[in-house]
Amino acid sequence: MRVTRTLRATAGAALTGALLLAAGGTASADQVRKDLWPLEAFGARQLWQEATGKGVTVAVLDSGFRTTHQDLTGQFLPGPDWGKATQEENAKHLGPKADVRDHGTAMAGIIAGHGHGAGGSEGVKGLAPDAKILPVPEFKNSGLATRWAVEHGADVINMSYVESTPGTDDCAAIHYALEKGVVVVAGVGNDGLPKKNYPAACPGAIGVGAVDQFGEADDDNNANSTLDLLAPGVKIPVAMGKSDADYRTADGSSAATAYVSAAAALLKQKFPDLTPGQIANRLVKTAGLAQAEKDKHLKLPDTHYGYGFIQPGPALRRDIAAGPAQGPLPMPQGKAPQKGVVPGADKGADPDPPASGKDQVMLIGGIALGVLVVAGIVIGVVFAVRRRGGSGGQSWG
Repeated sequence: MRVTRTLRATAGAALTGALLLAAGGTASADQVRKDLWPLEAFGARQLWQEATGKGVTVAVLDSGFRTTHQDLTGQFLPGPDWGKATQEENAKHLGPKADVRDHGTAMAGIIAGHGHGAGGSEGVKGLAPDAKILPVPEFKNSGLATRWAVEHGADVINMSYVESTPGTDDCAAIHYALEKGVVVVAGVGNDGLPKKNYPAACPGAIGVGAVDQFGEADDDNNANSTLDLLAPGVKIPVAMGKSDADYRTADGSSAATAYVSAAAALLKQKFPDLTPGQIANRLVKTAGLAQAEKDKHLKLPDTHYGYGFIQPGPALRRDIAAGPAQGPLPMPQGKAPQKGVVPGADKGADPDPPASGKDQVMLIGGIALGVLVVAGIVIGVVFAVRRRGGSGGQSWG
């Protein structure tokens, strides 16, 4: 998520047929709601006659959360016992003016905000306003956070963050979530490069990039084979964490990821028996392209557009065969590990392991195999850890 840039100078008429699926949107009583163009583009009033996300839990793995924001009161379920400590650790790595609650609050609002004021007519309203948010602070503990979310009732997991290399258990934990029937959605990142990021690169995660209101893919999307779908992610009003009435306009694949998670929540409510792959199938089969891209006759999935931008209305209404349980996107093979792959995998990549950990490894190795073998083990461990974590941290969309 970034502070927004100026929109492309594209004719407003291009909106019709690109993302605008139904005339009219939600009534607005303030500028935040007036600027919340995805609700109009998706025809939210009509969508909510089909589904609102009621009975669906969306786990948001993120930096932190302001659970008292006026547009989100009552939407949060209890988080993990270790959540506060993780949120505090995350805060140490942010800039001095940043609030650790900003990003997670923004994503939660896009998914399940209910607004405020008369009839909830002001502020941020989410695409799935009756869904519940399971807040899971995440900082280099993606595997642990994912497994905790699965075990505490998540139907959908939103991952609006990127890492250059995955932690030991990250992709295995996503595999575990999929086997339990949980849809996993992840952002591709905003580097404007072809490089692949995790967790979007994990098999089974739906990789998401941003699109503007004219149906054009954001130039900052990481364009590669991990990009499956596009969703609104340009000039999006979001709830923020500095106060209960804090807002900002933002860009990025983070916001787009949250919109796909919200769409998945709507589908989960209406089609509770579909597998994650079959939910993805509905999103893929109903995805759209702006006319300019249709005229190019792109071979889908395209590295910049994936299968196109989501269209929740058709995804909810069309008569679409469920199809194979695996769905149309690459899925992990075999059986998922039921627990973390190795002890401590939930800690994620650590480019500089503490000396005490190294000493313990050397002691155990020395007793079992002798000094020479120990040296080899230590070198191998350090090399592997540096390969996992050498890029230095993660980016919040």
